[in-house]
Amino acid sequence: MKAMRRFITVVDAFNYRLGRLMMFGIFVLMGVLLWSTFSKAAGSPSLWTLEMAQFIMVGYYILGGPYAIQMGSNVRMDLFYGDFSPRRKAWFDAITVFFLLAYLGVLLWGGIESTIYAFQYGGERSSSVWRPYIWPIKVIMCTGITLMLLQSLSELFKDIIFLKTGKPMRPDQGAGPDQKNTASADQKDAADAL
Repeated sequence: MKAMRRFITVVDAFNYRLGRLMMFGIFVLMGVLLWSTFSKAAGSPSLWTLEMAQFIMVGYYILGGPYAIQMGSNVRMDLFYGDFSPRRKAWFDAITVFFLLAYLGVLLWGGIESTIYAFQYGGERSSSVWRPYIWPIKVIMCTGITLMLLQSLSELFKDIIFLKTGKPMRPDQGAGPDQKNTASADQKDAADAL
């Protein structure tokens, strides 16, 4: 149990800080697209802006994914889930997280294979006119997928601890009538841990 709590603290703290940092990625993306607009209006369009905007968007999405999982802001089918008790939600999440882990595992495996391929052949390049190297975005993708895997394990451990102890580890798990919800305090502790 103690090892699980430590894992949760470290993973949540790292992903929380990275997610908060990645929120500013939208401004970087806006800057690139604004530059693209101005350069086109000036009659000298930049060759790199569209592809760079795509790379930034991939980084923004992939590195922000673990934070979205941690905050519970990912899309769910709430048709039945919304009416479940906190305990039943924890059971449901503890079972369905294995589907997410399997999906992310396959995604990571493919990402690693693709990244190795990019490195093996002298640095794979894009087929565009700009021709940037592809390996940096592939490394970012593998990193983001790994962090999502770790965050998914953290969420599984939170459900296990809640099911064993009854102590809420996430805000959506609620608190009993004589129990204070410590999930938000745990998230603050996780952010302060790093």
